[in-house]
Amino acid sequence: MRKRFRPLFSIVLVVLAVLLVGCGSLPTTANSSPRDPAFSEKASSIPAGLPRLNGKATVEMVVKDGKVVLELDGTNAPITAGNFVDLVQKGVYNGLVFHRVVREPEPFVVQAGDPQGKDPKFPIERLGTGGYIDPATQQPRNIPLEIKPKGATEPVYHQTFADAQITQPPVLSHSRGALAMARSNFPDSASSQFYITLGDVTFLDGSYAVFGYVKDGMQVVDAIERGDRIQSMQVIQGAENLQLTQ
Repeated sequence: MRKRFRPLFSIVLVVLAVLLVGCGSLPTTANSSPRDPAFSEKASSIPAGLPRLNGKATVEMVVKDGKVVLELDGTNAPITAGNFVDLVQKGVYNGLVFHRVVREPEPFVVQAGDPQGKDPKFPIERLGTGGYIDPATQQPRNIPLEIKPKGATEPVYHQTFADAQITQPPVLSHSRGALAMARSNFPDSASSQFYITLGDVTFLDGSYAVFGYVKDGMQVVDAIERGDRIQSMQVIQGAENLQLTQ
């Protein structure tokens, strides 16, 4: 069996190079003190008008003629999942490029969702900084960081677990096949870019918002290469659970 190594320095470089949108960096790891698992930034601090998923939804993504079934968890990540479902229904992801794929030193993530990639002439090396712009208002849509600790009744908003001094693990972990939102160093900067984990990368737990998992078709995800395009995305179940006004 081939030995596998996980040097800390390599992990930091991979995370900095792959997940982040813009020039941000990962939150630093800090020693945290015990905290009531029910602690949460109030949901009332969420900007008005963001889509919300009340329950589950299933999305089918097609890449290189292969189907990937994504199960979204609006029970534990309602704003993050709702934003994704809304963008799928708007056709935002159709034709977008997987601009970052990292498998070395260990399987890590595939990342897509920069709307600038819709233009086939846009250089792939410049992708990774774009987000969704509402065509009606010409304003960017960003969503708050939303992670629910085990034992809590609501997610924590606007803060990483380290910043909020949460010691409990999240309900939705970065296990292989996790679907999560990319962001910059600012917690509330996620928009349309997402990633799927190629292995267990639980060191990201508490810092990035997981909102679903690959239910079927992980072999298709494993075969994704940089430059591959999303042929289509559609909601195949649970569309009725999307709430567009709050």
